[in-house]
Amino acid sequence: MPSHPPWYLRLLGGLVVVPLAAAGGVIAADLHTQDVAQAETVAPQPPTPAEPVDLTPIGAAATELVDGLAAELPVPEPSPVDARPATPVVRHGLLEIPSIGLSQPFFEGVTLTAIDQGPSHWPGTPMPGQLGNMVVAGHRVTKTRPFFDLDLAQPGDELIFTLDTGERHVYTLDHIEIVDEEALHIVDQSYGYKATLFGCHPKGSARQRIVGHFTLQSSAPA
Repeated sequence: MPSHPPWYLRLLGGLVVVPLAAAGGVIAADLHTQDVAQAETVAPQPPTPAEPVDLTPIGAAATELVDGLAAELPVPEPSPVDARPATPVVRHGLLEIPSIGLSQPFFEGVTLTAIDQGPSHWPGTPMPGQLGNMVVAGHRVTKTRPFFDLDLAQPGDELIFTLDTGERHVYTLDHIEIVDEEALHIVDQSYGYKATLFGCHPKGSARQRIVGHFTLQSSAPA
């Protein structure tokens, strides 16, 4: 390899360093330009104003709840001591459970005199569509035997009251239970729109009661 004088090497080194330094400046400048462009590209945009939320339904529901809690619950009359007193015949309308083929007029009173006419409303409990737990008693194997097949009803089955005034109220079955004959908790009241149907159990015996618990789904005015 030929040897070169020191001045030649210093000159060559200067030629190499200067272009590289210049190139480095160009590269740095180019990277800076890219960073700025990228920053401009991804710069956050002003937030889009949120659409206003309509709180009217929430307010209406809250008002209905407060009004309901402020209302007084019905007070059921005591169970009659005399099972067969003279009881006026008062018809309220039609009671139906289509799934078990039940469609009969329903009356007022829980004496046997009233229940012999057909399913009958327990006095002091709410009427269909009203706040509280409406209670209706009926025979299973005697007279018009409206609740003969109550044990066949399934959750979700409809219980329909069509009043003689033209109102229509639809409940659906929550569940069926069997209780002792003296289990009067079935007439207890609570803040809700419920219906309770009960009759003797098992069929042909008064040893227990079969009880259907329903919840109101809709009401239509006359």
